Amino acid sequence: MTNTVFNNIAVIGAGTMGSGIAAQIANAGCDVLLLDLGSKDQNTKTPAAAALDRLLASDPPQLMHKRNVERITTGTIDTDFNKLSECDWIIEAVVERLDVKKALYKRLDNVISADCIVSSNTSTIPIKLLVEDMPTSFRERFAITHYFNPVRYMRLLELVRGKDTSSRVISKLADFNDRSLGKGVVRCADTPGFLGNRVGVFALQVGIDEAISCGLSVEDADALMGRPMGIPKTGVFGLYDLIGIDLMVDVVKSLNNILPAGDAFHVVGKENKTITSMIKNGFTGNKGRGGFYKTGPDGLSHTLQLVGHKGGNLPPYAAAKKELPELAIKAAAALAQNKEPLTKIIEGNSNHAKFCRRVLGRVLSYAASLLPTVTETPQDIDDAMKLGFNWQRGPFELIDAIGHSKMKELLKEAGVKTPDALQHDQPFYKVDGSALTVRHADKKYKPFSLPPGVIRFQMKRRTMTPILENEAASLFVLNGFAEGVNDLRLVEFHSKANALTDASMEIVSAAAEDHGSGIIIHNDAQHFSAGVDLNAFRNYIEKEDWNGIDAFLRRFQEAVCKLKYTPVPVIGAPSGLAAGGGFEVLAHCDRLVAHTNSVMGLVESAVGVVPGGGGIKETYLRWFNAKKSWEDAAWNTWMNLGYAATGSSPELSAKLQYFLEGRDETVMNRDRLLTRAITLVGEMQDNYSAPGKPSLRFANHGLLEKMSDFMEAGVERGDFMPHDKTVAMTIAGVMIDATGQNGEATENMLYEREREAFIKLAKTSATYQRISTMLDDGAPVRN
Repeated sequence: MTNTVFNNIAVIGAGTMGSGIAAQIANAGCDVLLLDLGSKDQNTKTPAAAALDRLLASDPPQLMHKRNVERITTGTIDTDFNKLSECDWIIEAVVERLDVKKALYKRLDNVISADCIVSSNTSTIPIKLLVEDMPTSFRERFAITHYFNPVRYMRLLELVRGKDTSSRVISKLADFNDRSLGKGVVRCADTPGFLGNRVGVFALQVGIDEAISCGLSVEDADALMGRPMGIPKTGVFGLYDLIGIDLMVDVVKSLNNILPAGDAFHVVGKENKTITSMIKNGFTGNKGRGGFYKTGPDGLSHTLQLVGHKGGNLPPYAAAKKELPELAIKAAAALAQNKEPLTKIIEGNSNHAKFCRRVLGRVLSYAASLLPTVTETPQDIDDAMKLGFNWQRGPFELIDAIGHSKMKELLKEAGVKTPDALQHDQPFYKVDGSALTVRHADKKYKPFSLPPGVIRFQMKRRTMTPILENEAASLFVLNGFAEGVNDLRLVEFHSKANALTDASMEIVSAAAEDHGSGIIIHNDAQHFSAGVDLNAFRNYIEKEDWNGIDAFLRRFQEAVCKLKYTPVPVIGAPSGLAAGGGFEVLAHCDRLVAHTNSVMGLVESAVGVVPGGGGIKETYLRWFNAKKSWEDAAWNTWMNLGYAATGSSPELSAKLQYFLEGRDETVMNRDRLLTRAITLVGEMQDNYSAPGKPSLRFANHGLLEKMSDFMEAGVERGDFMPHDKTVAMTIAGVMIDATGQNGEATENMLYEREREAFIKLAKTSATYQRISTMLDDGAPVRN
């Protein structure tokens, strides 16, 4: 990753946002200067130096590798301010006070070069106020670059242009943030709250307001205003807890202060006395004593009992319900069948249905009311919500899914006016030939707009027809995406969490047979694949259908083996989590083009089984190629799998041999994954030949004793459970010949041993209990 736009970058302000921005710049391979105030005394670290400690300890990690912190130089505003004269981009991320920011800009103007760009990370203050006292030469080089927290993981950058900001400055900032920092750049007008927070925070406030009005429990409101609406599973109250209730109150107050009179936000932005009482008593969310959720004295999740509470004092807590609302169950069933979930949650006369109708009516109406004053195109608002708040669909996509006639009914029930943008029955998104178009505020359809080289397959697939599909996956033909590279096959998983089933692997197998000139495994979901569907295995175990498990694993192995030896290049292009069976698919690809936030690993031991789709075999081979010793390969594979180790970035996955440096590659912007995968297939085609069958040997039988002693000592210390040893030694048995022959092995032999090992463990009660616990409790049903 290299930077061709800026040579010297500085961030002023080492708080959560400033340090996160500096970390992402360092992740991109750039050096960055991080400045803040001086230390309080000689025995205290400066705020900037302390920020590095927080980055190194952050979870999830803000740094893709801890050594990236070495690219961050710290200093103080008092002693190191003159170093800013060498910078060509300075990001201001100081306290959200207009007077402080203005004073800083005046100091900067006396020091920085005539070409230096300055941008602010403000989330609320308009440019016209920030630079109203500054000369034109400064205003021309000033913009707002509003990042979202955590900076490494949140894809949105709101880029705000002032009246005097030059086009060159905006282009440089947009290009660098896109290509080097991996951001989806949404260009915003200089209006209060910009786009993301204005709609996103309004949606949260409406969710709380309607939950109280409709008499819904905290957990029921989150279950409905989460996955069924395509919003992260935290829902409303869970997200409040995650961000920090006190911080959310500050954000709401700020928006209340800056939004114009008459804005609908003011209705839901008033002080909530219950929330005020929570903060006063230390219930500020996950970082405090708890929030709307907390762990009770019984160790279980408890929720604040809002139903019937009149406000003022702190309501009591009670054990959270595990059962999902009926409408949420219906929505999940619809999703599993690739049907529209929204129609399920707005049906009927229950308080749950009323809640969903009113939330959707109010939120979607508010988003539509921002056309054209805030932006001319619905795409900007949809992109802001998908990239900045992790919505699966933006407000205007949701409106299209509900349908305009039904939408009018929701608006009437919610008691809100129908915005001009919703006065017309035409959809906001429409396919015109092979192009996706968007209805703008002027009612004209214009092309869906993305920077050159960016492909969002979730949107592009609307213009395409798969050649084969089922409920879990689809197979597409790719033509015309790159010059001279045509007739490719793309496999897209699209089940819940992209959990792999027989149906998923049918599409993989079909792609290997009808392979065209190359195959790409890619999808646009939050996670590439969470692994094989554990529900299927629990059903097999409950029926004691061991032949069924063997047949399932055999079909999985046959599919990935065909993929590996297909006579055309096969590229895996993952983003998000690629765990268990999801990684096993990637392990059989020729090369990976991975997003820099990809998490890879074989985690089956955590639920008491072993990788059964070639994962042990492929990891064993990779470690042998790295160590040139079958015993070292077996030991390292055993440690990887036994600890269910994952790498939180491709760079860290390389330590586990899950990402092969020098062969595989990374892309900072996940929207550029598919473009790079397509061009890579083209680069490989001329001289490509399928891999030959590998030479394999079993590791020395004596290694079993060392492994057994290691596990026994861990059990005695309390580090492992007895069943952990059973699982670990079963993994070892796949790579080590128990007869002591230590002879040659074949891929088929290891495939067979994986299946046998999996079934052996599946027959144990401990493994059944672990799988059930994961499905019933460990897999987050609500929060």
